[in-house]
Amino acid sequence: MASALAAPHPRAFHILTKPTGPICNLDCKYCFYLEKEALYPDVAKWAMSPDVLEAYIRQYIEQQESSTIQFAWQGGEPTLLGVDYFRRVIELQARYAAGKRIENAFQTNGVLLNDEWARFFAEHSFLIGISIDGPRQFHDAYRVDKGGHPSFDRVMRGIDVLRRRNVAFNTLTTVHRANSAHPLDVYRFLRENGSGFMQFIPIVERVSTQVTPGGLTLVSPSSSHNAAVSDWSVDSDQFGRFLCAIFDEWVRNDVGRIFVQLFDVSLEMWTGLQASLCVFRPTCGSALVIEHNGDVYSCDHFVYPQNRLGNIMEAPMEQMVSSPQQIQFGQDKQTTLPQYCRQCEVRFACNGECPKHRFARTPDGEPGLNYLCAAYKRFFTHIDPYMRFMAEELRHQRPPANVMQWTRARDLKASVATKPGRNELCPCGSGLKFKRCCGLA
Repeated sequence: MASALAAPHPRAFHILTKPTGPICNLDCKYCFYLEKEALYPDVAKWAMSPDVLEAYIRQYIEQQESSTIQFAWQGGEPTLLGVDYFRRVIELQARYAAGKRIENAFQTNGVLLNDEWARFFAEHSFLIGISIDGPRQFHDAYRVDKGGHPSFDRVMRGIDVLRRRNVAFNTLTTVHRANSAHPLDVYRFLRENGSGFMQFIPIVERVSTQVTPGGLTLVSPSSSHNAAVSDWSVDSDQFGRFLCAIFDEWVRNDVGRIFVQLFDVSLEMWTGLQASLCVFRPTCGSALVIEHNGDVYSCDHFVYPQNRLGNIMEAPMEQMVSSPQQIQFGQDKQTTLPQYCRQCEVRFACNGECPKHRFARTPDGEPGLNYLCAAYKRFFTHIDPYMRFMAEELRHQRPPANVMQWTRARDLKASVATKPGRNELCPCGSGLKFKRCCGLA
């Protein structure tokens, strides 16, 4: 009898590629991936070898039915491999494309970017993601190099190089203990420095009191080791306030001009579409990660020995993607959702968010609550009237950016409703009637 978890070959899946493994030229204090080096203690050269690279590119293109294949290169830091390495990538993609459209996204800390990189990216239409955590004081709080020196100035030089060469880029900003209390400083800084596409990623890590058998100290939600939320992790309530403050600025001034990933995904969900971001889907499992040596893991956030699916040099990629282990991993997101979440009014948008963060307990003690529950409940409740308006505009084939005018009118109506009468005492505390005080304005 076929397994109940058996599944047909998926029509599309996504692989996050780590061609340098966890090796990076920065030493960001909150980075969960740097310690993955402990999983490969005998590695002498951290680079995806030519045979593994070719096998990966060939399989990734051949083994899914999508007409557009999106490669995502990350690390560690992929620029450590040099431009020539990625010229070879382009050659291999062209060899195996078979009429399919190939797109490349490249996530970098920006430190090594120069004219050669920018010319290459422009020539081959790479979409570049720059990791930057806001103004200098917030970025340099954690994003330092191996000598503990700040990286902000080097990152800004990298952004300038991309702009001079007209290379498309977006920004990835982690939200942590240092910058989470300054949402508008972060948002306005990114906007003023040319970021038209922004991602805000919460930093949430648990530190074990002892090293696990795999040599790791940042543990998964299912870990049985005693662990505490790290000092650099964002507070849940503060993350909610961070998101709401940026949304309030965006919805009044920047809709249609600045694109924030979470806001775009929210609109998808309010219009009844499936979220394009895996963390908000009911189930997961179609976004995997491949290490430098060809090892495939269930997810970028679950690179642990128990989540290794196999190696592409030993088994076809599609076999791992469709394996009972991976299907179970994806379904567990839904089947382990606490009753508290199943009854929540914003479940349609949240769906328990990322399993990585589901290590808290519900008010009645049930395990599996997302550490960021309060944040998302606050945020999704806050944006509801605006999302409803934009969804209605879309249904009538009108631009969602109309929400800015609607929001300003709503603000004006609210201010008029709270305005005191002419003969009432002025709310400023002067003791005068409103008509003789602030009402004169």
